[in-house]
Amino acid sequence: MGGNQQLQRGLEQRHITLMSLGAAIGVGLFLGSATAIRLAGPAILVSYIIGGLFIFIIMRALGEMAVYNPVSGSFSRYAKNYLGPLAGYITGWNYWFLWVVTCMAEITAVGVYMQMWYPDSPSWIWALAALVIMTLVNLIAVKAYGEFEFWFALIKIIAILAMIFVGLGVIIFGLGNGGIGVGISNLWSNGGFAPNGITGILMSLQMVMFAYLGVEMIGVTAGEAKNPKTVIPRAIDTVFWRILIFYVGALFVIMSIYPWNEIGENGSPFVLMFEAIGIGPAAGIINFVVLTAALSSCNSGIFSTGRMLFNLAEQSQASPSFKKINGAGVPARAVLFSALLLLFGVLLNYLVPEKVFIWVTSISTFGAVWTWGIILLSQLKFRKTLSKGEVSKLTYKALFYPLGSYLALAFLVLVLVLMAYFPETRIALIVGPIWIFLLIFVYYNKGFHKR
Repeated sequence: MGGNQQLQRGLEQRHITLMSLGAAIGVGLFLGSATAIRLAGPAILVSYIIGGLFIFIIMRALGEMAVYNPVSGSFSRYAKNYLGPLAGYITGWNYWFLWVVTCMAEITAVGVYMQMWYPDSPSWIWALAALVIMTLVNLIAVKAYGEFEFWFALIKIIAILAMIFVGLGVIIFGLGNGGIGVGISNLWSNGGFAPNGITGILMSLQMVMFAYLGVEMIGVTAGEAKNPKTVIPRAIDTVFWRILIFYVGALFVIMSIYPWNEIGENGSPFVLMFEAIGIGPAAGIINFVVLTAALSSCNSGIFSTGRMLFNLAEQSQASPSFKKINGAGVPARAVLFSALLLLFGVLLNYLVPEKVFIWVTSISTFGAVWTWGIILLSQLKFRKTLSKGEVSKLTYKALFYPLGSYLALAFLVLVLVLMAYFPETRIALIVGPIWIFLLIFVYYNKGFHKR
């Protein structure tokens, strides 16, 4: 381990831009969207727009602090600075836990996807291979991580854009339908635009917010971006438009072509789209895209967990060994520790029933809601520490301050209430608080409050 205790600023504009694009495009859009559509019908578009607006407000609040003080650890460091050491400690460990849990599902998913091409091979081999490769990528240098994430994100983006353009061809020009455009009447002709009413829209919000998990990764990269004061605002300002194009645009096209109540019965909506115009190997193409989506999430997860552990060690809230940096400027021990726990996750996901996957996504959503809430509270406190002159000099400001932050906090509370209401997601409101209380116990029992 090298003596240099500074992370390297090896992430360039194109890395950050594509990473922020890729972070909001997960496996949920490709395969999980069918479940959300069944809950809300075509009105799922409203859920994504509402959720997207509040995510944009949260990201602008994070951006204000990240541009003013670009540090590794991001919102964990801001929580410590503006809300106190305990808040920083809980937020850092909570975000680390969130990504470990999410990565457990993603790594196992890699094994499942590979079985489509190699049905007789055991899935755990592919899961293990994915974990080893992504860990090695993260150990080489931050630029290697950035390059892999750049190409992973590019594949996802091209696939979605291709599907949108092909879908518009079917809707307007009748591509694959004898030249007769199918139009968009499916959006309201099967029980109405909101067949399950406001209840359906509310029920879908938890899944919608899980889909947005990862956009805050932009803040985590601030400590390793070459020009954070330019790169971070540019990445954040495109969040809402990306959501409109990639989520709302893709689902608008799918639900215009297929009745919403038939989506999900015959496989992935994306596969149906390409098969509709006669592309035979559509299933193989989509499987490759979803595989890269899972690898991308795994790659981002290892990056995030490593940096968060490094940040916690720097603040004397984790073992000092986690702030050791190798010759490539990577917190290697922090990365390896997270990867070892993910190895346990591969085994766990391989053994447990499918229902646990729903619990995992719910627990991840609880962790995300905590993180987003802390970002908003930190920004509100941060702004109060500034004089009027300092506020006027801010080059990047939160949106609709302070009303926007308070509305976003109220929305996050609504998401938690909905999670408590529905039995499938209620487990997160049990596991999440237990984890938080466990962290508080360790914080005081291990004497972290005295450091």
